[in-house]
Amino acid sequence: MSSYDFVVIGSGPAGRRAAIQAAKLKKSVLVIDDRGSVGGVSVHTGTIPSKTLRESVLNLTGWRERQFYNRRSTDNPQTNCAALNSRLSKTLLHEVDILEQQFARNNVHTLQGRATFVDKNTLRVERREADRTAVELVTAERVLVTVGTKPFRPDNIPFNNRTVLDSDAIVSDLTIPKSLTVIGAGVIGIEYATIFSALDVPVTLVEPRDSFLDFVDREVISNFTQQLLDRGMSIRLGCSAESIVLDENDWPVVTLSDGRVVRSEMLLFAAGRKGATDDLGLENLSLEADHRGRLEVNPKTMQTKVDNIYAAGDVIGFPSLASTSMEQGRIAACHAFNAPMPDAPHHFPYGIYAVPEISTIGYSEEEAKAKGLLFECGVARLRETSRGHIMGLQSGILKCLFELKTGKLLGVHVVGEGATELVHVGQAVLNLGGGIDFFMENTFNYPTLAEAYKIAALDAWNRMAHERSGKVIKLKKRKVGKKAA
Repeated sequence: MSSYDFVVIGSGPAGRRAAIQAAKLKKSVLVIDDRGSVGGVSVHTGTIPSKTLRESVLNLTGWRERQFYNRRSTDNPQTNCAALNSRLSKTLLHEVDILEQQFARNNVHTLQGRATFVDKNTLRVERREADRTAVELVTAERVLVTVGTKPFRPDNIPFNNRTVLDSDAIVSDLTIPKSLTVIGAGVIGIEYATIFSALDVPVTLVEPRDSFLDFVDREVISNFTQQLLDRGMSIRLGCSAESIVLDENDWPVVTLSDGRVVRSEMLLFAAGRKGATDDLGLENLSLEADHRGRLEVNPKTMQTKVDNIYAAGDVIGFPSLASTSMEQGRIAACHAFNAPMPDAPHHFPYGIYAVPEISTIGYSEEEAKAKGLLFECGVARLRETSRGHIMGLQSGILKCLFELKTGKLLGVHVVGEGATELVHVGQAVLNLGGGIDFFMENTFNYPTLAEAYKIAALDAWNRMAHERSGKVIKLKKRKVGKKAA
């Protein structure tokens, strides 16, 4: 029996950050993962594969140059498929190698196997050894659960991992279908629907709700939706899948609640995920997961109801982002060993790696209204920036919300090329309490997409003219360049 100060179950973003943080606090650390290699869902089936696929598709199809050269994806689909799978494999191996090096440098031990709680300080680990299963007991002072999630697979969906797949299976052996139906317009469904659409695959997106990505500003979603419709994607909102059957060619045929029938070569079911907690032995801890397998924690410490058991990452639910999961893991490790923890920023960015990207931070217009805030919006169209024109952008916006009386930045919302990078300028200003004067008085590299911040600020400033009385929003004297005109 081996003993450690800190045992982490799962090696995704939350687990890796927690393990390294605890190691830096001079604690003995063990990471247990039931996959063949470290990395968790993020590396093997989630974040890294989907984002690698997106970038590969944009490169192979010449997506970014289509506005100039009228290119389309004319290569043989099987040639594209081989190239995509090759890049996915290389990227995965690189990520695993980097993570193994990080663990080795920080003296973090790893163990491949399936962990089950015996009690709050003891774990039973089943390991595959050739043709037999070995069992090992591990004790720990503190335990962190970061097992992530797995796709939700209802019994009435005829999954076969060929023509009807979930979001894990679709990247395990990638094929490019002649047509695709995606059920579920959450982040995962939207990302894969738009990635395959960029390959010129006809895509039908089905969502039972009347809207999608409700946490994103509605003006941004309106712009995003129009871009999808303009390139031929079919979007069926307010429709649920009443039945899914396979025809004589194994093609899925979906009957929708409004009576429409959608037939495609492949179907991706992406309507939710559930925490991978079924086999953890939570009953031995008097811990219960909710109906989606998620664990409840104190959001400030990541502690569960059992004082030495922590949980972080997707297994605790919203926001289920790799970036926030990393911070949750760090917080858990610091709290577990009484290390000082800075307060987390009130606002953090969301990134949706669709085609085009969406990123957002702070209050949306709808949230600001609901809170009774007085504000003004400024909007910049990326095609109107010199950099956007050089890049051939025809769409995309950057939208800023400013408090009316103080000019303080309340939120930033971007849809278009580079959105997930652009948002970080707004993140810094927002979390440091800056406002409209920063964007209006500072110089941005030219030509860049970041200039859109100045354009959006000037747009809002012009709309706020009736409030400028000398007592409201005091700015230093400034020179107005051509963008202000």
